[in-house]
Amino acid sequence: MKKVIKLSMIALAVGLAAGCATTSDVENLQSQVDGLNTSVKQASADAASAQTTAADAAQKAEAAETAANRAAQLSEDANSKLDRKFKRSMMK
Repeated sequence: MKKVIKLSMIALAVGLAAGCATTSDVENLQSQVDGLNTSVKQASADAASAQTTAADAAQKAEAAETAANRAAQLSEDANSKLDRKFKRSMMK
């Protein structure tokens, strides 16, 4: 009976020691998880900002392309008018 009590006490002491170490490990892991959550939130905010910037850039590029196409069309029209005038003057 004394052996059972001694073994129980030893098991209890080991369990308490392991429990304290586990609590410390859990606290350490929780602080790491909190740090990672902060990093994830920052990365998410950065990604949203980058997506907004990319959308703005795409819109500006589309507007620039439209303006360039319009300028090219106007240039082509002016060139055609000049060619017609030149041909008419050569016919006279």
